[in-house]
Amino acid sequence: MKILNGNNRGIAEAEKILSAGGVVAFPTETVYGLGAISTSDEAVDKVFRVKNRPKFNPLIIHVENIEMAVKLCDFSKKAFFLAKKFWPGPLTIIGKKRKNINISTLATAGLDTIAVRVPRDRIAQELIKCVGVPIAAPSANISGKLSCTTTEDIREKLSKRIDGIILGAQCELGLE
Repeated sequence: MKILNGNNRGIAEAEKILSAGGVVAFPTETVYGLGAISTSDEAVDKVFRVKNRPKFNPLIIHVENIEMAVKLCDFSKKAFFLAKKFWPGPLTIIGKKRKNINISTLATAGLDTIAVRVPRDRIAQELIKCVGVPIAAPSANISGKLSCTTTEDIREKLSKRIDGIILGAQCELGLE
């Protein structure tokens, strides 16, 4: 596992790992996420394997902003209201998936809906911007176990399973 600083250089290195199909843990305001390029079946499949997560359980797709989110799913008036009020932040919106989007069907578990979120954490935001596409990023943990909220948690529980971790502070909320 490669240890990366949360600066521009570390985020650029994380982008290289993600673009090569790797999985990188990164902080959000809730818990650490396990990020993979959402457009790659192979990368998304790796997230499921790292977590021992059943493939019928869809992943949250992290996006940079509302504009990126509405390209992926239909937003009701209520969803727009909530997004404008609480994004960026710890809110996931589930909407009907738009046709012909370039998101792995594994990430959505083949459903006609998609879960999107705009994280508030600076590192998460910069990583999404650097990658340029939505990132599939469920919580960093083995399915059914407590989610990781510190870099020490990641090192202890996931270091042999993932390709990199971006160092950040303890997650603000500590709860998905």
